[in-house]
Amino acid sequence: MRIKQIINRKPADLTSALAPLHDYPADLLLVFGSLDHFVPDLSEVLGNACPEAMLLGCSTAGEITADGVDDGTCTITAINFTKTRLRQGSTRLSGMDDSFAAGERLGLQIAAADLKAVLLFGPGVRINGSALVNGIASVIGTHIPITGGLAGDGGAFKETFTLGTAGVTSDCVVAVGFGDSGLKFAHGSFGGWEPFGPTRKVTRCAGNVLYELDGEPALDIYKRYLGEHARGLPASGLLFPFSMLGEDHSALGLIRTILGVDEESGSLILAGEIIPQGYLRLMHATTDKLVNGAEAAAEATAMMLQTPGESLAILVSCVGRKLVMGERVDEEVEAVGDVLGHNAVLTGFYSYGEISPFAPGASCKLHNQTMTITCLCED
Repeated sequence: MRIKQIINRKPADLTSALAPLHDYPADLLLVFGSLDHFVPDLSEVLGNACPEAMLLGCSTAGEITADGVDDGTCTITAINFTKTRLRQGSTRLSGMDDSFAAGERLGLQIAAADLKAVLLFGPGVRINGSALVNGIASVIGTHIPITGGLAGDGGAFKETFTLGTAGVTSDCVVAVGFGDSGLKFAHGSFGGWEPFGPTRKVTRCAGNVLYELDGEPALDIYKRYLGEHARGLPASGLLFPFSMLGEDHSALGLIRTILGVDEESGSLILAGEIIPQGYLRLMHATTDKLVNGAEAAAEATAMMLQTPGESLAILVSCVGRKLVMGERVDEEVEAVGDVLGHNAVLTGFYSYGEISPFAPGASCKLHNQTMTITCLCED
């Protein structure tokens, strides 16, 4: 496997920036960029540079490379595989209620006897991310790791974009399946958030819409806890996600963040499904704990990978972490780079949801507020 990476800072310069790729035999172009870069002719410009390459990527709430975190840039990572077979899929998402079915449709497109892993990106708004993952897994099986994330739009939560076979769209879920022929696929995911306040019972919900906690409108309770931060909803909700708890009030390891609010119904729209009659507790974090969480995710990934050769590390971190860390946000990327070493080429983005198994062999889940890492290399 060979990797070449280009970081473009001005959309108008993209064509000239791609010149080094014209003679490069790329099989896959992995693209993460700001909204300014996700224009209708992006796929055409990329296709002119690498006509044989599959295109996969999404808009972001911040771009990640080994140099740290940027806003307003576009990172194009060209990958040439020597052994791995790729299968690409794309399907339009008609709304949140279509999320599971969209996953099924996508799963049918990429399913293959030698399928080893899936890299998946979806819109960051008007989607039930956990239902999407469950839909794919229902077709390809829960033993196949699915990693990736949900697109961002700089924290606006209005319109996000993905890049795939249909070009740049605001309503498509896109994926690439990797065939098992010498591919090593490693992953790790960790948060670093801490719970606070009382445990609350979910007394009414539907999928990823939370209507009531302890018999009260969920939005009313949430606003009381946020205080002055409530004026900034839904964006300020990224600072105070929910931890999902079991019947004994123990943490399940899943965090749910706020994607939107409905003032009329008093409800909160979360990035993924919650358990009916389950329990939730608010969370907060410090920069140091989030950096430690990113380091833990990298260590879990490195333990799975166990190879000294060149690899591609795809970092998908929640935009809520970026808001908490502020000017220190580069530290979590540096922590990952220190663990994975100089042979790992880093790319990635800040997202509205992260997708990964909990651990090797575990089923895949939609996470929020985590640093999720996917590493690819070939024997």
